[in-house]
Order: sequence, then C-alpha cells, then structure tokens
Amino acid sequence: MTAISIAGAGAFGTALAIALAKGGKPVTLLARDKGAAKTMQTSRTNTRYLADIPFPETLTVTADANALAVSNVVLVAVPTQHLRGFLAAQTSQLANKTCVLCCKGIEKSTGLLPSQVTQDVLPNARSAILTGPGFASEIARGLPTALTLATTTDNSLQAQLSTDTIRLYLSNDPVGAQLGGALKNVIAIACGIAIGAGLGESARAALMTRGYAEMLRLAVDLGGQPATLSGLSGLGDLALTCTSLQSRNFSLGYTLGQGGAMAKGTTFEGVATARATMVLAARRGIDMPLSRIVTAVLERALTIPQAVDALLSRPLKSE
Repeated sequence: MTAISIAGAGAFGTALAIALAKGGKPVTLLARDKGAAKTMQTSRTNTRYLADIPFPETLTVTADANALAVSNVVLVAVPTQHLRGFLAAQTSQLANKTCVLCCKGIEKSTGLLPSQVTQDVLPNARSAILTGPGFASEIARGLPTALTLATTTDNSLQAQLSTDTIRLYLSNDPVGAQLGGALKNVIAIACGIAIGAGLGESARAALMTRGYAEMLRLAVDLGGQPATLSGLSGLGDLALTCTSLQSRNFSLGYTLGQGGAMAKGTTFEGVATARATMVLAARRGIDMPLSRIVTAVLERALTIPQAVDALLSRPLKSE
C-alpha cells in the first residue's frame, strides 16, 4: 500500500492524517517542532488542535523532514504565508514529487497562488490542489466530507486520497479552485462582522451573494472557470465558512463586529488574503467593494460603524 506523507501538523494536516490512516494507509505526519512531534507520537493525539481524537495505529508523527522521502506524494498543509519558506527548506526532499497543496490563500508579498509559489520554488515538482468545505474536527471524526481535488497532471490521486468518509471530486481548474478557497475567507470575515454587529441573517445572505459575485469576477479574470466557483471549492466552501463559528475567519469577523480584537497567535488566512486581493484587484481593474471594506477594517482604516455605513450606502444598481 502506498505510503502518504503530510507536512504540517496543524488542525487540517492532522485531520487529514487521521482520516487517511483510519483507512489502513501508512501515513507520516511531519511536525515543525521536535517536542510537539514526540508528544503526539507518545500520547497518540494532537492535544492542541484535536485533543479528543486518537491517532490510528498506522499514523506516525515525526519532526524529521527526511520522512517525506517515504512517499512520492506529499500533502502540504502549512499556512499559505509560510509555504515559500517551507518549500525552500525542503527542496531536496520534495524535488520531483507531487505536492498536494492543502492551504488556502494568496501570498501577500507577491500575489501568487500556492501552486505558483510551488512552481517558483520547486520547478521540477508537480502540484495538485485539495480544497473545499471541510472542518478539521469533522474530517478527523469521520463525518462525511466532499472536497475538490484540482489537478492537470495526475487523476490517480483521486483514488489514492479518497476514504470511506472523504469524497474527492476531480477538477482540471487549479486556478479557480485556489481562488475560491482563498477569496471566500475574506467574505467570511465580512459575514462574521455583520452577525457580530447584530445586522441579522438577511444581511449575511446579501453579503454572501454579493461576495460570491466579487469572487467570480476576480477568479474568471485570472483564468478560473465559472463552473469551478459554483462548485465545492467556491460556493460550497463559501456557504460553510460564512455560517459557522468553527470557521476561524468567520469567528474573527464576529469578534470584530462585537467590538473585540483579533486574537494573537492564531492564523487567519483571510487577513493576508484580503490585502493580497486588493493588490490583485487593482492590477486587474476589478471592482471588489466588499473586499475593500473588509481590508479597511482589518487595517483599522474603518471602524465597524463606518464599515456598516459604507455597506448600506452603496449606490443602487441592477443585480
């Protein structure tokens, strides 16, 4: 049976490792910290993220990057803003392998998608995208989840990475799949702000709808397919992320809407993505008013009341 390596022992990487190992596949999970790796390997759980879910016997945790050599396919589940550094540090281990990118976002310093960052750092590696509506805790617990696997090089990954509880749908549109997964985090922050500020469910529905229109405009302009954005990696992920406090980005917006502050030490991909989105939108001449307001709130250029006023004062127009 083909071994699988997963780089990144955060919530999502750990959840994927548990789900794949439950199917009997040998899985190696690479953690950044040696102490954390040793603790997880000994205790057989990730106490920081998924404390109540035990590891299957076929899951091994290590901090030794040489373990990536056991598989020709490596699932990379590190945050987008740290992806370049991780790949650069592991060029020898990842050369000529297939990197299945499980991160959602846009690199803030360059405006590049994860697959483009991978191509930049590892020109001899192949990449695929694993994305869509799935919370880590539910994946790890074995609840049914459908995700998008976007690849233009290896459709056999679908069978290799599917389990009894994870159903993968193939896509040949990595650009659209990545933009759907990235941009929905910005809209989720907006929806969280609306609910936290007490604007109600009707306002959330309006923000999701108009936010989806923004996502579609930018994604298509950058080469994504409209059908991709209407699937799991676009509309599906948007629906999940904008309606649950399990979503970090929605919960961030909710906290801000209630007058709170951003929690330190937590990765909110939507924050960096909002800023990168505005750079891309300016380059391409794409109007993204909702994303612009979210970015202004995150950069403290607008208060929450000012942001609400800006949304409500948008000019009347045809849908």
